[in-house]
Amino acid sequence: MLIAADKFKGSLTAVQVAERVTAGLRKAVPGVEIETLPVADGGDGTVAAAVAAGFERREVRVTGPLGDQVTAAFALRDGTAVVEMAEASGLQLLPPGVFAPLTSTTYGSGEVLKAALDVGARSIVFGVGGSATTDGGAGMLSALGAVFLDANGEPVGPGGGALASLASADLSGIDPRFAEVEFVLASDVDNPLTGPKGAPAVYGPQKGATSEDVATLDTALAHFAAVLEKAIGAKAAECALAPGAGGAGGIGYGALLLGATFRPGIELMLEVLGFAPALERATLVITGEGSLDEQTLHGKAPAGVAAAARAAGKDVVAVCGRLALSPEALSGAGIRRAYPLTEIEPDTAKCIANAGPLLERVAANIAADVL
Repeated sequence: MLIAADKFKGSLTAVQVAERVTAGLRKAVPGVEIETLPVADGGDGTVAAAVAAGFERREVRVTGPLGDQVTAAFALRDGTAVVEMAEASGLQLLPPGVFAPLTSTTYGSGEVLKAALDVGARSIVFGVGGSATTDGGAGMLSALGAVFLDANGEPVGPGGGALASLASADLSGIDPRFAEVEFVLASDVDNPLTGPKGAPAVYGPQKGATSEDVATLDTALAHFAAVLEKAIGAKAAECALAPGAGGAGGIGYGALLLGATFRPGIELMLEVLGFAPALERATLVITGEGSLDEQTLHGKAPAGVAAAARAAGKDVVAVCGRLALSPEALSGAGIRRAYPLTEIEPDTAKCIANAGPLLERVAANIAADVL
C-alpha cells in the first residue's frame, strides 16, 4: 500500500494524513506492508513533503509579508533545493482576520531563494501557492538585486499597490548565480499576470482584496510589466502572458523573468519526491486531500498521483474530508473510489475538528473493502 496524499487544509498536514491512514490500516490488518510518500503540488506544504521524503530541512530568518521577521524553511538534498514561497510570503503568516492585499510583499521569498543559492543549490524547485501577496514578484526581485524607483528616484513601497508609482526598473543587479542554476517554477495554476484570468481578478479576493483593490492591483501590475518592457525588452511582455505568471499573486511572473521554466506543480514534485520507484513497489495507491472537487481535477495533487498510477496500471482510491465529484468524474481521473470523512460524520465542523480519528476509521473501511 502506497499512501501518497496531500494535506487536509485546516485539519491535517500531508504527513499527518499518512500517519493516520497508516494507523487505521494497521489496526484492521496488522501485517499490511505500507509505504508513505506525502505529496504537495507546489503550494503550502511542499517543503514538509520534501523533508518527509528525505530532504534536509534548512531554516532562515527572512522578511514576512507584512515586513516583520519570520522563520522560513526550505529543503535541500544532493544540490536540489525545494523552496516554497508560502513559507516566507504565505497567508498563514498573517494574523487571524488580517489581510494586506495592496501592501504585502514577496521580499522574503527572494531572501529564501538567496539562502538556497548560498548553500550551494544547483537546482531550485520553486513552489508557489498560498500567498498573501499580489506584487508580481517585485519584492522577491528586489531582494535578489533588482531596483524599482518612483519618479523622485526613491524605491517604491512594498506590495502590488505601490507599483502604480513605478517609474523605472533596473534588473542588472540580479544575483548572477541564477544564470548558473536550473530554476523551475512549480505551480498548479497557469493564469497570466493580469486581465480577467490574471492574478488580481482570480486570486485577489482570497487575499482580502475588494473589487476596488482588484482593479487597482490589475492596473498596477500591468504598469509594472510595461515599465519592465522598457527596461529589458519584449521578454517582460511575453512573461506576463505566459502560463504560470499569475501564480501566487504574480510571483510566477517574477520567477519567469529570472529564467524559470514553468511546470505543473504536482508533476514536478512527484519527480523530486521519488514517486515513480515507490509506485513500482505498490499494489494499491491511496491518495487524497481535504476536498475532492472540480479544482482537484485541474492540477491538484490527487489528480496527478492518480494519473501517474493509472499510467502504471495501479489501482487508486482516495480519502478526503468532503466529496463533491461524481463516481464518473472520479473514474475519469483514475480514482476507483473515494472515502470521505462525511460518510462517517455528516457535520463538517466535527469532521474538521476530529479529522485524525475519523481518517483512521475511513482507512479501516478501505482495508475491509480491498484487503
